[in-house]
Amino acid sequence: MVRTLPKSEQPPHALYRAAQVREFDRIAIEEYGMAGGLLMQRAGSAAFALLREHWPRARRITLVCGVGNNGGDGYVVARLALEAGLEVRLLQLGDPERLHGDALAMYQAFLSAGARVEPFERLPEVSDLIVDAVLGTGLERPVTGIWGQALAAVNRQRAPVLAIDIPSGLHADTGQELGVAVRAAATISFIGLKQGMYTGAGPDCCGYIHFDALGVPARVYAREILSARRLDWAKLADQLQPRRRSAHKGEFGHVLVLGGAPGMAGAARLAGEAAARSGAGLVSLATHPQHAPVIAAARPELMCHGVAGPAELEPLLSRAS
Repeated sequence: MVRTLPKSEQPPHALYRAAQVREFDRIAIEEYGMAGGLLMQRAGSAAFALLREHWPRARRITLVCGVGNNGGDGYVVARLALEAGLEVRLLQLGDPERLHGDALAMYQAFLSAGARVEPFERLPEVSDLIVDAVLGTGLERPVTGIWGQALAAVNRQRAPVLAIDIPSGLHADTGQELGVAVRAAATISFIGLKQGMYTGAGPDCCGYIHFDALGVPARVYAREILSARRLDWAKLADQLQPRRRSAHKGEFGHVLVLGGAPGMAGAARLAGEAAARSGAGLVSLATHPQHAPVIAAARPELMCHGVAGPAELEPLLSRAS
């Protein structure tokens, strides 16, 4: 189940594929002059602010960083936590020699603050909070080896997890767990929300979802058609007006449910019940003749019809709305 936030903190309803968000990032940097390092610094700062807001008593922070831009965001969080006087352990997955560009600059800034980077071997026995900055939205293959072991170890810890941009191991477009994915208490995502955060295993992995556009101009988003949109329940609820006491069931549609092979009446009955509960005025159920009397006895509000062939189905189809 998707965890919800207060209305004032709700993330946007527009969802995008990972490639679209990367395009927004490119446009912001190349066409609007927003330096990549500036965006990374803003991402890390937003994540650290969320960390302090949601876990104000956390003193022992463990960060697990990869070698891409996601790891660069993690290095910013680590440096800010160090400057705030917190006890910081930073565990590096992958060879730091592979760091480059903005991520390398953030790594060097962390070292310049007098900090130490440890190669990942095991997680500390005690942490107040774990920050997942291992893998980002470009992941396309299952996580294996030391990387998979590290993500599994994160999931075994009792400490809550804050995921940076997206939980490591989660496919940004489909919501599939690629081998193993981090199960976070909260995720802060940047520039654009990824559709995989709301589909498949996404809600279970992301926890509470927060969003920060990092100051990317609104005009940038007009360059791509969103891939999906989250339902805005607050707006939809306003359209569900109370029904008149004198209203007739014929005013609210006629649903026809077809189903139920011999000995398999359950799904058809459940679908009929769901249609009635969701507001359909009339619900007809076309099913195998042996099921019709049994379902009708248990659910008299459903109009059950035993159907043995196409000729008996035709009049039911013509009446359904």
